Amino acid sequence: MDTAAASRGGGEEDRANKENDSPNDSILQQTTQAVSTPGGDEKVDTQLQRLGTANSHMSISPARQIAVMVLMTLTQLCQMYPFGLGIGSGLSIANSLRTHDQRASQVIPPSALAEVEFGGGWIAASYPLTSGTFVLIGGRLGEVYGHKAMLTLGCVWWVIWQLASGFAPNLVVLCLFRGLAGAGGGFMVPNAVALIGITMPPGKKRNLAFGMFGAMAPVGAAGGTAVATLFVQLTEWKWAFFFGAMIGTVIYSTVLWFIPSDTAADRKGKIDWLGAYLGVGGLILFNFVWNQAPGVGWPTSYVYALLIVSLVHIASFAIWESRWASSPILPFDIWIAPSFGLLMVTVFFSFMSMGIFLWYTTLLCITVRGNSILLTAAYYQPLTIGGTAAAFLSAWLVTRIPAQYIVAIGNAALIISNALVATVPASGQTYWAQIFPALFISSFSIDFIFAASQVIASGSVSRKRQGVAASLVGTLLTYGLSTGLGFAGTVETYTNGGGEHLRRGYANANWLGVGLGGIGMVLALAFLRVPKSTQEGVSTSLRNVDENDTTQLLTLYALLLVGQRIISLDRSLW
Repeated sequence: MDTAAASRGGGEEDRANKENDSPNDSILQQTTQAVSTPGGDEKVDTQLQRLGTANSHMSISPARQIAVMVLMTLTQLCQMYPFGLGIGSGLSIANSLRTHDQRASQVIPPSALAEVEFGGGWIAASYPLTSGTFVLIGGRLGEVYGHKAMLTLGCVWWVIWQLASGFAPNLVVLCLFRGLAGAGGGFMVPNAVALIGITMPPGKKRNLAFGMFGAMAPVGAAGGTAVATLFVQLTEWKWAFFFGAMIGTVIYSTVLWFIPSDTAADRKGKIDWLGAYLGVGGLILFNFVWNQAPGVGWPTSYVYALLIVSLVHIASFAIWESRWASSPILPFDIWIAPSFGLLMVTVFFSFMSMGIFLWYTTLLCITVRGNSILLTAAYYQPLTIGGTAAAFLSAWLVTRIPAQYIVAIGNAALIISNALVATVPASGQTYWAQIFPALFISSFSIDFIFAASQVIASGSVSRKRQGVAASLVGTLLTYGLSTGLGFAGTVETYTNGGGEHLRRGYANANWLGVGLGGIGMVLALAFLRVPKSTQEGVSTSLRNVDENDTTQLLTLYALLLVGQRIISLDRSLW
């Protein structure tokens, strides 16, 4: 369409709606809509014009913009470190806590294996549990009280509990401290992304900053696995946590020094504290039950009691948010959108499958094949390269084939990866035969599913719910990684013959991952329906918006991996 006409059309619509729009509308909601809302060049152009006029960016020098880009990238890198630490070193730390020796041998006696595995699973699950649960409320608080203020709170909170983790005297305290650190991560990520959008004008530099930020998710997780295992294997495990706290202090202090203060996007907005309590409490209790039951047994009375309490919380959250909440965290009219409910089920099952794959690959390598934790960490490094490449490939694909097929491809990768690990012999086979291809193929799972899910979600819900939809997908990503460990743990416990057939229990857990991936693939192919995105460019009617911006912004969303999502909540965009 004609660029000038598009500019005039967008300007008239902007003036017509100006009185109804808040001048402080969330910049992240508008970015989400400009990227992935189907409907023609004129609509996208109008959205981009509104993005530039309704939310003016901070005026800072180009040199300072580059500093912001680099520092936010380092923030994400550091924030993902504890996730990799838990996956790679959880078993060894649990064994050390069992023997009360910071430098305990990595050789786990068969009589203690069940106890150590249970503890290691909790160490791995505790951080992503809370980092996913608190994303939604963390972003909303940033809109009301200022993104830099909430980023500061998240950074300080993260460092405190990361440092405290090194002094944990037992497993329960360590998992508690890691969970508290994860809440800081849940506050940091959405507000860091918001500040990138605020400090940089629309254009290639902002897109590059978003892409670098998102790419640090797999890099940070893989790097955390390698660095943490180095400390745990060669020295006392507490130094893995102290190192994280020290690096975090340096990086976060520099970030908070350089990042300018922002004005709250919704200063007069309200926080739905009751809804936050019911939602966060219900999710944490539900996850706790499933990760606790494999160790203590489902017949334990408090397990069932807490499961009932968690379901009551979740049901109460649904009723409160749908009927009485004046400023709901999760507006329930979003669930009536075509394909959206089934998309959330698909996303949750898919990420549960991925969590199972990661954890049981680690268990297989360490407890069955007898690898050191450092060698196991090295095994995971193909995820760094493959994951980054898959992110760009998924962004390229979403403009060429319908998104539901991309989701199906991602789930097919999960099926293949879990099946390969389930059938690995206990000994006598090289790493390159099945473990390497399983890890490499798995790098095409989350990236594909995540990017395509954003396209489906944005094409299914109304414009004013775009930000909520994107946030919910991100929440389910990290939360699913943690919850999957509990479901798989139950399968393993009840099929390993009381610990006599360890390999069979692990294999059955991976077969559960195959089943969850299969359900996700069937749901995607049978029920999810969104046509391929055909928007290759938009008009150049506003600052720095060129023909490549739509594809570049799609790339940014494909890169925001492993639970790390842009947050903008329930304030209406229009």
